Amino acid sequence: MVPFRHLALSSAAAALLLAACASDGPPAPPAAPEPSVMHAQLLEDVRILAADDMQGRDTGSPGGAMARAYIIGRLESLGVVAPPMGREQPWEMQGRTREGPKTFNGVNIIGVIPGTRVTDKYIVVTAHYDHVGTNDGQVFNGADDNASGVATMLALAADLKRQAPEHSVFIVAVDGEERGLLGAKHFVEAPPVPLTSISMNLNFDMTARAETDGKLWVTGTYQNPNLRPILELIPANGSVALAFGKDTPQDTGEDNWVDASDHAAFYHAQIPFLYLGVNYHPDYHRPSDDFERITPSVFISATELSIVSFRALDRALDR
Repeated sequence: MVPFRHLALSSAAAALLLAACASDGPPAPPAAPEPSVMHAQLLEDVRILAADDMQGRDTGSPGGAMARAYIIGRLESLGVVAPPMGREQPWEMQGRTREGPKTFNGVNIIGVIPGTRVTDKYIVVTAHYDHVGTNDGQVFNGADDNASGVATMLALAADLKRQAPEHSVFIVAVDGEERGLLGAKHFVEAPPVPLTSISMNLNFDMTARAETDGKLWVTGTYQNPNLRPILELIPANGSVALAFGKDTPQDTGEDNWVDASDHAAFYHAQIPFLYLGVNYHPDYHRPSDDFERITPSVFISATELSIVSFRALDRALDR
């Protein structure tokens, strides 16, 4: 997440979702996935992306290239194919640094999963893989910001390969978020399909540390009120529950997240969006945002909620 000053579904859950599709009444709340080997991989993805040898994953850095190679390998191991435009979407844009503006060369990573019902409409799932790099000899590992969001997105991709989505889906690991949402802006400016074919953006940024308030925040339902009823019936999972807000005119400063992450690029392109992420915590944008600070059970619960949220949106959109 940029500083505010810069402004596997279980068979039971799958059956519940399919039953809701066939019903003429209101949709039943989706159930959470059951524990699986997904959990071990989820934690391993964060551990690797937030390791010291990734050097804080700054855009254009050797550590950023290492993170990109790892994510590409994960997508390919899952069988998530590249779109016709290619797996990598390079870009060159001017972004911010502590010293002032600088030109960055970044690379978005794109995978596509075909849908079964709405094949010509896409849900774009994003999570930025870059972080702020190093400063004064200290590595800012960005375990929560945003190795966690990338890991959640990869867990969703794995779930979608086990059970295909209804909409076609772009899985996009975005670069340059910390430098001004650069990769997301480029994706919207040069999308793999016309913007009119994008049903919505679902953005994951900081999904691990929900123990701060027990909430996985959903930002964007004020701007897209039709999306809120789709998620309101989803129950808490373990110690984590969905919460709605941080998107109204009354939410100011650091309490308004409408422009706080990559979803902002889609919002300003008039594409419906939702942002899922946890609240700020003391390790945010500090060298202490390390893998060891994550409580596995909390992160797993938040990721399962994220997957169930996607499934609910996928089921309800374009009906």
